[in-house]
Amino acid sequence: MKSNSLLMTEGKIYSKIIKFALPMFWGNLFQQLYNIVDALVVGNFVGRDALAAISSTGSLIFLMVGFFGGVFSGVGVVISKYFGARDLENVKKSVGNAMAFGIISGVILTIVGTVFTPHILRLMGTPESVFSNAVLYVRIYFSGAIFIVMYNTANGIFQAVGDSKHPLYFLITSSIVNVMLDLLFVAILKMGVMGAAFATVISQAVSVVLAFHRLTKVKDVYKVEFKNIHIDKEILKEMLLIGFPSGIQNSVIALANLVVQSNINGFGPVAMAACGSYSKIEGFAFIPITSFAMSMTTFTSQNIGAKQYERVKKGAKYGIMTSVALAEIVGLIFFIFAPIFIGLFSKESEVILIGTKQARTISLFYFLLAFSHSIAGILRGAGKSKIPMFTMLICWCIIRVSYITVATHFINDIKVIFWAYPLTWSLSSILFLIYYLKADWMYRF
Repeated sequence: MKSNSLLMTEGKIYSKIIKFALPMFWGNLFQQLYNIVDALVVGNFVGRDALAAISSTGSLIFLMVGFFGGVFSGVGVVISKYFGARDLENVKKSVGNAMAFGIISGVILTIVGTVFTPHILRLMGTPESVFSNAVLYVRIYFSGAIFIVMYNTANGIFQAVGDSKHPLYFLITSSIVNVMLDLLFVAILKMGVMGAAFATVISQAVSVVLAFHRLTKVKDVYKVEFKNIHIDKEILKEMLLIGFPSGIQNSVIALANLVVQSNINGFGPVAMAACGSYSKIEGFAFIPITSFAMSMTTFTSQNIGAKQYERVKKGAKYGIMTSVALAEIVGLIFFIFAPIFIGLFSKESEVILIGTKQARTISLFYFLLAFSHSIAGILRGAGKSKIPMFTMLICWCIIRVSYITVATHFINDIKVIFWAYPLTWSLSSILFLIYYLKADWMYRF
């Protein structure tokens, strides 16, 4: 098969970034369908409590999946650096190492996810009315954790070499499978949240099969060859030095979100359904942000590998400005049409009211989130993943949790929880801006 890799060390900067980011945008859009279709079908065909059960598990799933996703960002950065430097031997070693590490990680995630789910949901204060469905959904979801991890592995390899088109094709296919199976299992066969979970697992398996069929057939240096699948200690160490801080960062943010979800749970199933519905729509709003952040990681790491430092600076400025502008446009649209979007998940007036209140509190501040993610993506690409980890640990975890704990003690209003996000995004943006302007972050990969 012909290679679709994209070398980002030459040519017009804006065209290279957009060429890479656009397929990622559409890919993330279809990825979000994994999350939203389950909620739409369950909310409309099963009911509010079932919707609350699925919606309340998002933070728990991200806690476990997010760690490995962050670790595998280090895989992509290392492969991308060697690819940009045209060090073909180390590209091959890095790909084989990523595969071996992915298989081990998938097994671990499956065991941890299925065993500890009930205990974590109890700690979150999940109401009894939704507890059994929430446990069932998460356990089935994590029974297919190997597919989640191996797709992240494949996706990291594709992104590292600049191929964002094929992940898009795989996600389109698996999303269509997910929609069809959701309707079959939930709407027709009446399998409830169990059907929604099985639909997600099967569709993820489809994406993995397609991705690795491509990787084992492609005629390029990043081809997956079974003889190369083994752990190389030096390369694994390099990957973990970059990826482990990102994994810790994701897990810490997820822990903070578990605390936030626990506070939301205290307001009852209506609030849970409303905030869960908002989070599904918010996922779409974040797509331009995450697309540009990931493209900046690849752009930065490839060009630093090639020692194109001025090109890194120019690309960083373009990526930041574009991401911030797109995020604010999306935020404005969400602010205006929030009742319509929330109403897609539930027709109950209370659910729509609370979901709209959350959207109109947070959405106009999306530009701050975009700024933080863009700088974080650039720093990861430069091998400085500890800076985003510490910044987000302080702002998005310690300060956010402290604020919510104190504020809700004195003010029993769910809107107090909503304001935690704009406030902590503002703090992280200030810290990132200071570091970006003052520190030597580029020349010591």
